[in-house]
Amino acid sequence: MEFNKRTVLWIVFAISLIVLWNNWMVANGKQSMFSPARPAQVAQQKTSDVPAAPQAGSNAVPGVPATPGAPAVPGGAPVAAVASPVVTVTTDVVKVDIDPVGGVIKRLEMLQYRDHFDKTKNQVLFSVNGPNVYLGQTGLIGTTAAGVLPNHTTPFTVRPGVRTLGANGQVQVVMDAEQGGVRLTKTLTFRKGDYLIGVRHDVTNIGTAPVQPSLYLQLQHDGTKPATDSWFMPSYTGPTLYTNADKYQKLTFEKIEKGSADHALKADNGWVAISQHFFVSAFIPADRTPRDIFTKKIATNLYAIGTVQSMGTVAPGATVSVDSRLYSGPQDERTLETITPGLELVKDYGMLTVIAKPIFWVMTQLHAMLGNWGWTIVALTILIKLAFFPLSAAGYRSMAKMRVVTPKMQAIRERFKSDPVKMQQATMELYKTEKINPLGGCLPILVQMPVFFALYWVLQASVEMRGAPWIGWIQDLTQPDPFYILPVIYAVSMFITTKLNPQPTDPVQAKMMLFMPIAFSVVFFFFPSGLVLYWVVNNILSIAQQWVITRKFETAAAK
Repeated sequence: MEFNKRTVLWIVFAISLIVLWNNWMVANGKQSMFSPARPAQVAQQKTSDVPAAPQAGSNAVPGVPATPGAPAVPGGAPVAAVASPVVTVTTDVVKVDIDPVGGVIKRLEMLQYRDHFDKTKNQVLFSVNGPNVYLGQTGLIGTTAAGVLPNHTTPFTVRPGVRTLGANGQVQVVMDAEQGGVRLTKTLTFRKGDYLIGVRHDVTNIGTAPVQPSLYLQLQHDGTKPATDSWFMPSYTGPTLYTNADKYQKLTFEKIEKGSADHALKADNGWVAISQHFFVSAFIPADRTPRDIFTKKIATNLYAIGTVQSMGTVAPGATVSVDSRLYSGPQDERTLETITPGLELVKDYGMLTVIAKPIFWVMTQLHAMLGNWGWTIVALTILIKLAFFPLSAAGYRSMAKMRVVTPKMQAIRERFKSDPVKMQQATMELYKTEKINPLGGCLPILVQMPVFFALYWVLQASVEMRGAPWIGWIQDLTQPDPFYILPVIYAVSMFITTKLNPQPTDPVQAKMMLFMPIAFSVVFFFFPSGLVLYWVVNNILSIAQQWVITRKFETAAAK
């Protein structure tokens, strides 16, 4: 047992050294040991790269092949040139720039969420600047004798209108494009306090022959690893989708690159999305409308997920309309649940969802009363401590007994120091005589580990706590303590706990036990401060409980 403890301690020590070395390398501009080389930048397509119109009678617009069996969708990165000035719409929660080329939202800024690195700026989702691309695109697939139907590379004419919230609490941007004998009218509707954008497509046949267009809704994203990721705080960024039949599915850009992404291909319900840390953008087609689902590589380090649905046959002079929705905003669980089934699943708690969801529910109830997420974590820690009180008390009683018999154990060690087998036998006999469970002291920690990891994922996934302050220097509970005060307090509490525990008879192990608080506090330098806060409060409560129990047993032994 002592060998196993010593091994664990050395592993913790080794990990701490590795983490410190890695962070020194990153701080000096070198490549992290825990992340691959930076992927190639997204290939930026020029105006001349727009696919030429196909031959008459062709059934698909040229592009990178999509998921096998799915119709082809126009490929390529955003077009650099614009036909007319960008339209800017501002509501109380978002500011968006709409490019008349394709009627695409080329930038979406979230006015109520700050940037991860620069707190003077707002969080930006959709973007075409720099090496990153993140866009939602829509258009038509199909051709006529007059050419290709309007798609996300077609110039649109934007109708005049108000670009800020009006008395009715909404803003509409209406755009028209005529191409291939078809007029496509795209209407984007923004509402007060809402990250859900209405996306309406009206297709009018202005030709003399029937047409059979298909509507595609497509999200593009580059495959570059997010700059906010770290070894201790990894996050998922990638395509996700949901159907009633196949439920929630997470994909990776790597599998799309290799052509091995396995997912639902057809449905008449559900949604497709690009999920990232704390935020998500999802196209939600109208329910009970058959559609194909596709994923594909568009260009170097640029990928897409989307849907294609037939609009049927449109006779000359007729108009067919399709309503869809685009959600682009925070992963607020309660909000997502009200939008469409399964969308709340993008808030990913990992394998401990069964524990994490109840924890978050309890936290929301506590927060409703306390109004501060830091004090909510403190209150949650107290509740968890009360729930585990009987079990942890039993563990501390076992440790108190071991502390009392430590002199006897030391005597056994001295007596049989040349015979390890007899030493072990005598030690086990002492445990049996004194009715001590040598593993009892581990129970308080072991029973709390699932809760610890579940809380870690709650802090990782809950946008509600992003940027949430506690007191003083803690201004974001999802980020590490900027001054390392909580990790230091944790180290002090661990040192006190070590002194309350039975002292190891092995001198080397005793020294390692004294070093362990430092090792763990170094690891906690990189953990979310909310998680360290939980562990600090838990340690303080444990110290009080253990001190009372230990004093009780030592007083009884002295009589």
